[in-house]
Amino acid sequence: MNAPTKITFFEFLTPSIVAGKKTITIRDESESHYVPGTTVEVFTLETDKKVCEIKILSVEPLHFDDINEFHAQQEFMELPKLKALIREIYPNTDTLYVISYELA
Repeated sequence: MNAPTKITFFEFLTPSIVAGKKTITIRDESESHYVPGTTVEVFTLETDKKVCEIKILSVEPLHFDDINEFHAQQEFMELPKLKALIREIYPNTDTLYVISYELA
């Protein structure tokens, strides 16, 4: 399998990515195949507009119950809001992955 070269984010999250404030994303297994050291293009989910490029730093497993304040800070979001958003996107999934990145 080739390493993914594109990742999408909700449009409302992209300003914090471009500003370097949001440095992780939490995804399910279907979106866990990013490879550390690779550069991927960031697009908005709603309009497929290219926003920037990021370099993948790591991909690590994370259980939903282990999402904590540190993850919320890296997501540039309040913890209750982060957990609610993750549940909305992945309602029946507890096995998740933290993808850490930096602006490329």
